[in-house]
Amino acid sequence: MKGRQIILGQLFGAKAAALVQDGQLIDLFTDYSTLTPLAPGAICRGVVDRLVKGQGGVFLRLPNGARGYLRDRNGLSEGQRLLVQISGVADENKATPVTARLLFRGRHGIVTPGRPGVNVSRSIRDDELRAELQALGANLMAKADPQCGLILRSAAAGADAEEIRAELAPLIAMVGDMLAETDGPPELLLDAPGPHDAAWIDWAEPAPDQVDDAEGAFEQLGVTEMIEDLLAPDVALPSGASAAIQPTRALLAIDVNTGGDTSPAAGLKANIALARELPRQLRLRGLGGQVIVDFAPMPKRDRATLDQVLKSAFKGEAAETVLVGWTKMGLYEISRKRDRAALSALALAAKRRS
Repeated sequence: MKGRQIILGQLFGAKAAALVQDGQLIDLFTDYSTLTPLAPGAICRGVVDRLVKGQGGVFLRLPNGARGYLRDRNGLSEGQRLLVQISGVADENKATPVTARLLFRGRHGIVTPGRPGVNVSRSIRDDELRAELQALGANLMAKADPQCGLILRSAAAGADAEEIRAELAPLIAMVGDMLAETDGPPELLLDAPGPHDAAWIDWAEPAPDQVDDAEGAFEQLGVTEMIEDLLAPDVALPSGASAAIQPTRALLAIDVNTGGDTSPAAGLKANIALARELPRQLRLRGLGGQVIVDFAPMPKRDRATLDQVLKSAFKGEAAETVLVGWTKMGLYEISRKRDRAALSALALAAKRRS
């Protein structure tokens, strides 16, 4: 089907949501509860356990006996309590990454404790509409904690004032109450949104052409088959080229092959194809960390072209990504934040349960 579809269904025995554009799977939200009780986005009260001087961070005690790691240790002391948000997914036996910069996300806006002011999404360019939303935001924040701010998202452009107010006013009030929850043992204060709720929050703009939540929608619309392809290491590329994506304990290795194409430009064509596809593959597979790409052989003069393609491909990605560049051995390094659980880990957990 052409157009933008949101499909709500089941994956690995739990809720999942898929975003499909013109028949291609673009994004996927899954349920992490089988792997961790603290999914990215959850907000909890933590207790500083130990300062790590050499690394400039602190270890925290989190709910359910979990450990967290906060990079910034400024002004913190052992035993201190603070609110943190789960910011990523940790490898087994490692501390969960957290941040003290909280974000309370809604469909039309994001409340930002510690960063006061009202801001409007840059994608809204109509000056009159921006002024109206700015005034609405200021009105909503009039009685809120003065240290809290509000970002009005692009979805606010297509909503009326009452709809925005109905969603954000309770969210702002909840934030004010939660910021006072600094006393007590480690505790989960706000769980991360489930896959269906996350789809409602993050995929609202642009408006989908279709939302399908019928029973068995994943199977009927081919989403299950698309996900099965993601569990295999091989990625098919145009003109018979391919890539292999192999996670290891230390890093994520990616190898590009030209296949049967022996033309002089085969290497560059295969590499460009992989560069354009790579953000989608990493996003859907839930992979990140240190990424090493062994591109197909090509002249060094073509590296600048590939650099531009990579930069364009990763522009706008939600996950924090740094394109480190070429090594002396001709490999390409990328650092990408692990903000999701690996799809393969979820599949393995489901297999163990069955």
